[in-house]
Amino acid sequence: MDKQDELLREAEKLAKHMSLYQHDIAPDITPHARCSVDAVEELLDECDKKWKQMEEFQNRLTLLGTETLSESDAQLTLLMMQVKALTAECNQWQKRSPELLPDNQEILLAMGKEELQKVDHELEMMLSCVQSKNRKLKEDLQREQKWLEEQEQLVKALTARQEELRNLVVETSETRIIEELSNRIVKIREYEKELLEALGEFLEEHFPPPEEQRSTNKKKKGLSTEPPAQLITLHEILEEESSIYLCASFCGFHSDF
Repeated sequence: MDKQDELLREAEKLAKHMSLYQHDIAPDITPHARCSVDAVEELLDECDKKWKQMEEFQNRLTLLGTETLSESDAQLTLLMMQVKALTAECNQWQKRSPELLPDNQEILLAMGKEELQKVDHELEMMLSCVQSKNRKLKEDLQREQKWLEEQEQLVKALTARQEELRNLVVETSETRIIEELSNRIVKIREYEKELLEALGEFLEEHFPPPEEQRSTNKKKKGLSTEPPAQLITLHEILEEESSIYLCASFCGFHSDF
């Protein structure tokens, strides 16, 4: 296990060394970034060397693990080694302090332009997202305003229809009341006529007119010098009074409406 620990320490050193050169890798050469070919080749050569060293250490760890470990504990030990390696790398990243950038101005210019392009691309994406969201909100607002206008028109139409129906109900109720009262008046007049006819028959039978009595008295006593008085029967008096009462009631009802 001492050899494994030694290899792990060497891997940690290599990981630390790789993290130091992580920002020194040359970005993609854009038409606007003019870097010298020598500087790019130098960085690429250093990267290739470090990657070869990493592959060598990984191969040595693999061979050492197969020689010293049994089949039953191989998987557990491999997991423990991975945990240790990740823990060591995490500690290195936590302890890492900002390193100075290379002095090559061309590399710095290329890196700065790449970062600016990334930021510009992210800002464009954010702007596009915000504009799309604003367009959607504007469409939603227009749709809600249109729906509100339709609802207001519907409310106005229903209010006008309600007023029409209310007036129609009032007119219909008044007309119906007038018709019902007119029918009642007609029935009352018919009933009055029947009562007056029955009353007239009763009076003619039991209370004859005074003219008939006078004619009989004249026959008995002879001619009289007094002029004849204009007399009306009780039947006519009752008929006239009832007609006056009904006319007054009907006129008062129409004046109320």
